[in-house]
Amino acid sequence: MPGQTQRFSFNVLTLNTHKGFTAFNRRFILPQLREAVRAVSADIVCLQEVMGAHEVHPQRIANWPEAPHYEFLADTLWRDFAYGRNAVYPEGHHGNAVLSRYPIEYDENRDISVGNSEKRGVLYCRIMPPQLSRPIHVMCVHLGLRETHRQKQLNMLADWVNSLPVGEPVIVAGDFNDWRQHANRPLKARADLEEIFTRAHGRPARTFPVRLPLLRLDRIYVKNANASAPTALPLHIWRHLSDHAPLSAEIHL
Repeated sequence: MPGQTQRFSFNVLTLNTHKGFTAFNRRFILPQLREAVRAVSADIVCLQEVMGAHEVHPQRIANWPEAPHYEFLADTLWRDFAYGRNAVYPEGHHGNAVLSRYPIEYDENRDISVGNSEKRGVLYCRIMPPQLSRPIHVMCVHLGLRETHRQKQLNMLADWVNSLPVGEPVIVAGDFNDWRQHANRPLKARADLEEIFTRAHGRPARTFPVRLPLLRLDRIYVKNANASAPTALPLHIWRHLSDHAPLSAEIHL
């Protein structure tokens, strides 16, 4: 009907994969992690600490996949994927990744490292579901460990969000390392981003360490979108697959 509002919903999952190893790097569990991620059946998956390449591990670990980890995780379930290399070292590199059931029209990885600290980045994807006439802007985030660095990175993130087309939906998800819970206020004030667990429950979800989550490090923010069913996924399934608990939610446009 003319003038009818276009309605569309999709599921988002965010998870720090810890490079495919259990806590303290005791065991390689990427194949099990892939099955757990597939079972969620999310439409868009934001991953942090994804191994892009490593020269030594394939020689020592029997079930190390031939493909980069983001391709291995995407498999046949997510038709499109993007990877943003953040940390580079002599043996290889790791970074953020986005897996999508919908076409990724454009992707860009932006270095938001501060000074000589550990490399951090934001992986941006412009995703175009066939059902929509406008794109979804997705940012997969991994912020620094120092408060002063995070504040600068939040400013960079807010500026980028504000540069996007007015009125189009934005999803920002990932590991914010914001254990002091200082991110919500500036992101709301500067970029009108709302954290969906805070909107639903008053505070971000506890996600770290996964065996007994105390710190609220991982987040899903939205702009020009609504959310329902924000969930920290069951720990009895995930506690041996990463050091962070994964978060999921239904996003409604």
